[in-house]
Amino acid sequence: MQVVIATGIYPPDIGGPATYVKALAEELTKKGHEVVVIAYGQFKPDEKRWKVVTVPYRRKPLLRWFLFARELKKYARDADIVEAFSSVSAGVPVMIARLTKPKKVLRLGGDFMWERYTGRGGKLGLRDWYQKKPKSIWLTERLLRTFDHIIFSTEFEQGIYRKHYRMKGFSVLENALPNPNPIPNPSLRSRQAMSHPMRLLFVGRFVKFKNLPALIEAITKLQDANLTIVGEGPESENLKALVERLSLQEKVLFVGTLPREQLHEIFRIHDLMVIPSITEISPNVALEARASSLPVLLSKETGLSPELSKGMVLRDLSTSELIADAILEVEKDYVKIADSAAEPVIARGWDIVANEHLKVFESLLNNSKL
Repeated sequence: MQVVIATGIYPPDIGGPATYVKALAEELTKKGHEVVVIAYGQFKPDEKRWKVVTVPYRRKPLLRWFLFARELKKYARDADIVEAFSSVSAGVPVMIARLTKPKKVLRLGGDFMWERYTGRGGKLGLRDWYQKKPKSIWLTERLLRTFDHIIFSTEFEQGIYRKHYRMKGFSVLENALPNPNPIPNPSLRSRQAMSHPMRLLFVGRFVKFKNLPALIEAITKLQDANLTIVGEGPESENLKALVERLSLQEKVLFVGTLPREQLHEIFRIHDLMVIPSITEISPNVALEARASSLPVLLSKETGLSPELSKGMVLRDLSTSELIADAILEVEKDYVKIADSAAEPVIARGWDIVANEHLKVFESLLNNSKL
């Protein structure tokens, strides 16, 4: 089977879709399928096992979409499957390319229009935003009609979309929960002792729906806590300016993007990962932290199923006060929470995720129901 994966981001860029696409490409290649990845970026691909095609990122959306569509026409014209990992940055080029042979699949783990709303200062979570019936719904529906099948990462988002959109076909394939990563000192897995000051960690994109200003402001309310922020994004300069304005340079450390293999060392030397997003549909990094036995404090508006969020602490983290209170709650009961995070997890490997994708692909190619 020839599969073309279209994505907005790909390693070395940081983010859930980048991790997902690379892992899926690897598993599909192992199973004997031919994979081509098309992604925005200026990097020089060093991958030998599958082809990676980069599209220069241009400021003008129409230009970058047409450049991406040109590569799709070149590499996906005779493919069996095209899977897009973004409704707009990859999905619009799929629509523009008007490919006739391949079956077209869209994988959704977020909502572009809602993210755009939060980027302009909106504070509503995903479900509440849809209750307002935003005018952009018709644009999304038109885009969804391009695709033969929509793969959601959570029942949470699928439920919202089924209520507001008409789709040809859809299913839920949850994210991978990796096998636990070995830690050099096995005694650290139980994390019986919390560090002083408490070492907090955020890993992800610096975008507004991640609610990072509230997390930084929460540090001013905590006497005994430091924060490491790993990643990059459009809000980078604003966040660094906020740290300076609050005189938190000694308590908040910014680290750029890191290779995935280095993240596990970062997990090992921290006490708690905090993800205070307005809505966090399917955070890959939370699953990776959980697999490494790092306790996770996550926004309660998440799409993770109870099975995948087991061992995590879910709370309302919408304001700096609520974030600080939740961190103090974890601190007070840290041993119990750390023990829960250290309990063995039932791994949901990338091989399982790849097999589920193949089942969807085969049903589309055979015109059969899942």
